[in-house]
Amino acid sequence: MAGAVGGLISLPAWANGWTVESTRTAQQIISRGQMDLLAEMAETIIPATDTPGAKALNVHQFIQKMVADCYDQKAQDSLRSGLESLDGFARKAYSKPFREGDVAQRTSLLTQLSQDSAQKDFYGLVKGLTIRGYMTSEYVMTNLTHYQFIPGHYHGCVPVSQPK
Repeated sequence: MAGAVGGLISLPAWANGWTVESTRTAQQIISRGQMDLLAEMAETIIPATDTPGAKALNVHQFIQKMVADCYDQKAQDSLRSGLESLDGFARKAYSKPFREGDVAQRTSLLTQLSQDSAQKDFYGLVKGLTIRGYMTSEYVMTNLTHYQFIPGHYHGCVPVSQPK
């Protein structure tokens, strides 16, 4: 009983102490250059329009953290090798890195990846996590889907009209 009371008392301090730095993973499975490439890939999947794109919402950090913390070694290796091959495909097709390509070139390369049997798992992993990271970001949840943390809000003082 005392443990439960102590846990309830310390819970608000623990929950409010979260920061971006404290939630970062200690395990970095990709290099800084690959992280930048992943950001550009996520931005190509969900580009900025009148709303922020995946890069502006740091979806690439979400992808890296999810793969590092929640996926097995095979998926981590797939992410690393897929990012290396993506830049190689871009250099081979357009004689420049993926991040320097225009939107049409990037989209074309991602379409090729989705159809390549060797890269299909990599593309599916990144695309799925990009969509999940974007849709569960704070910006999308509060501004686009109007998510309410506590449903069924009580409106105590509302005007009531007389029945006719």
